[in-house]
Amino acid sequence: MGYLRLLYRLPLLLLHIFVGTPLTVLCHYRPLSDFRFGGRRLEERTAKWWGRNLCRIFGLRLEVSGAVPPGPQLVVANHISWIDIPLLFSVAPLSFVSKAEIEQWPVIGFVAKAGNTVFHRRGSHDSAHGVAAVMKERLEEGGNVAIFPEGGILAGPGVKRFHGRLFAAAIETGVPVQPLMLRYVRNGQHEHDMTFLPGEHFVGNFFRLLRQPACKAQVAVLDRIDPRGKQRRLLANEAGNAVREAFDRELRDA
Repeated sequence: MGYLRLLYRLPLLLLHIFVGTPLTVLCHYRPLSDFRFGGRRLEERTAKWWGRNLCRIFGLRLEVSGAVPPGPQLVVANHISWIDIPLLFSVAPLSFVSKAEIEQWPVIGFVAKAGNTVFHRRGSHDSAHGVAAVMKERLEEGGNVAIFPEGGILAGPGVKRFHGRLFAAAIETGVPVQPLMLRYVRNGQHEHDMTFLPGEHFVGNFFRLLRQPACKAQVAVLDRIDPRGKQRRLLANEAGNAVREAFDRELRDA
């Protein structure tokens, strides 16, 4: 059945890549980026459309609890799969901080660059300093920034420890931290295979997910956290605990 799914999903994916993606990227540049429909900019609407359409092609049925409010904020989420990025694009207009390798990924890297993603090279002090400066600037200008504080897609189930380094931008600017919980569910259970399997590279994972049966992609928008008067480690722990609690609770309720 997996290869039968590939037969009809692959043409849809190619159409989305070669038609939908260039149109989405084009809408991120003037004059199209300044157009508004229903109070929202065209680039925001097309980014949401792009994310939702890609998720549908991969068989994901989106379930969102709550809504990401507008305004400057640091959005933090657990990280399970590369498809978390288009999933979050489909929920709200976000500017991401991602690992440098994503810039070279097919399709995802192209759209990420158009969406003003900040690419961070792990282990580089200069890169981390530059990322923090850009994050602070965007938040001060009224934009939002989204990060995956676990530090990457890590092996093993569950929500991993949230690292505190990038939470400093929220503390320094005084903007709220908005936690989001992500998970993938099939037949009432975690779909652990959405992540990379041992030794699996991006292309292999990409086509394996394209062959998989449909599953739910659940996003829960949790209560905002006020960063004022808190150290970044404490703030990261509070956000991580909120996401972890929602992750476990939602599983029992599925």
